[in-house]
Amino acid sequence: MAFDENSTIEELEDLREKFTSALNSCRDDKCVEAVRIKYLSKKGELSKKFSLLGKLPPEEKPRLGQALNKMKNLFQESVKQKAKEIEIQKVQASKIDITLPGDRDFLGKKHPLLQVLDDIKRIFSEMGFAIEEGPEVESDYYNFEALNIPEDHPARDMHDTFYLPEGYLLRTHTSPVQIRVMERQKPPIRMIAPGRCFRKDTPDASHSPFFYQVEGLVVDHDISFSDLKSVIATFARKMFGRHVNIRFRPSFFPFTEPSAEYDFTCMICGGKGCRTCKGTGWLEISGAGMVDPEVFKSVGYDPEEYTGYAFGMGVERLAMLKYQIDDIRLFYENDLPFLEQF
Repeated sequence: MAFDENSTIEELEDLREKFTSALNSCRDDKCVEAVRIKYLSKKGELSKKFSLLGKLPPEEKPRLGQALNKMKNLFQESVKQKAKEIEIQKVQASKIDITLPGDRDFLGKKHPLLQVLDDIKRIFSEMGFAIEEGPEVESDYYNFEALNIPEDHPARDMHDTFYLPEGYLLRTHTSPVQIRVMERQKPPIRMIAPGRCFRKDTPDASHSPFFYQVEGLVVDHDISFSDLKSVIATFARKMFGRHVNIRFRPSFFPFTEPSAEYDFTCMICGGKGCRTCKGTGWLEISGAGMVDPEVFKSVGYDPEEYTGYAFGMGVERLAMLKYQIDDIRLFYENDLPFLEQF
């Protein structure tokens, strides 16, 4: 077989152009690999040209062999260079352009109820109150009996309790924490017990089946109702300013005697009357009173030696006053535009 140099050079040039065109059109690694396989693999287009060497006489093989090896090196170098270019493009595309305006990071915030709870803790801590906590799942003894609410007491109906198996329940107030503290500690006691509580209340603008409450307890010698009123008034003015008014109304609670309910001025309507305060101009905060002697007896305190007062307050209602919100349900709907205001 005669070696037609001109014809072979034309074939190789045509192969080189096809290879170059295919490689230049590549925009990713997969395309480059496909071109490499088509032209440089054992069964590729260039390998087919190498097979011609076996059909040539010995004196003609060197010229074709040199041309094929030169083209093979060219193809291999071109593939390597193209792969490098694509890698550089990928890196550049992933770089941050510092000249572009940045995106503001979303910073989480405390829920408004927890912000108010922090304010309550701070104010009472400044007045010398310790902060105590207790379990949300309580026994009937701590939630009711030790607080002078026996099994047949009608006051249990006021709590509308979530009962659990084996005599347990979801606490209806944080007063059980007071019993636990008095069991392990002798007077003087000056404490608050913040935490979540649960009752079968029908949700409306001012009620929720789960809510945050803060109970307070002071026990010592010669504690009076006037001490209680002074602490509540001091708290209210530290929380809302000197313009807030407080009123006490006679009431009944099994664990305090005498007992009272206390209200703050409704700041949503400025005391004029609105849906939240049911037209009264006042928003009920919670109950308070002097600790009943029967409660002292249940924890081994001598009611002839010690006196004390207890009070409670609903965190949601304080938050409603502070932020002038007219519906307690807004705190639990997870509405982001609402929560972002605080």
